[in-house]
Amino acid sequence: MTKTPHAQTVPQRPPAIFVADALGLDFLNSVATPVDTEIDWIDDGDGLLAWLAQAQLVPAETLEALRAQAMPGEFDNVAAQARSLREWFRGFVRQRKGRPLTSADLRELAPLNRLLERDEGFGRIVAHDRGHGAGLAFRTMRRWRSPEALLLPIGEALAKFVCEEDFSNVKACEGPACTLMFADHTRGRARRWCIMAICGNRAKQAAHRRRLKMQQ
Repeated sequence: MTKTPHAQTVPQRPPAIFVADALGLDFLNSVATPVDTEIDWIDDGDGLLAWLAQAQLVPAETLEALRAQAMPGEFDNVAAQARSLREWFRGFVRQRKGRPLTSADLRELAPLNRLLERDEGFGRIVAHDRGHGAGLAFRTMRRWRSPEALLLPIGEALAKFVCEEDFSNVKACEGPACTLMFADHTRGRARRWCIMAICGNRAKQAAHRRRLKMQQ
């Protein structure tokens, strides 16, 4: 009797990292090295959909509807565009972190404005979804005409970050091998690490080993 070969299992990604205290920076952190191996959470279409769901940028029912309508490879193409957007924005942030933005920086944001111009947003009156009241509320909606529309909420998050965050608070983690960035909203702006339990503890252990070596 011939044995049926087992299907190859694809390793599951761990949950994406959301420690930046700013969604625009969390998008940059969608590629990172949490332990020893680099993980890109949007390295393909499925990864992009999962990241958008974890970031709560797109309703679950919208993701499912787009998945049902998409052609093979469409989401992979959108994920490639998202990665290009991410690396362009990373360069913009790294060059300007530590100082407030000015109107002189606007010219460099032209690619982001071009993305935002694709949006087909509209307003709608809906029932309040908070509490038990019967009131009405105005909500901004979006037409999701194609998988490429998934880039729009990312672009919106980046635009809000640029306009609402003081870039003086934007920092890179001080971990030697860490690539994560964050907005420091702590009292006294004393945050140094993406996650104290990871990079902070690693730095303390390394410093302790250096001290022991010097004492020998």
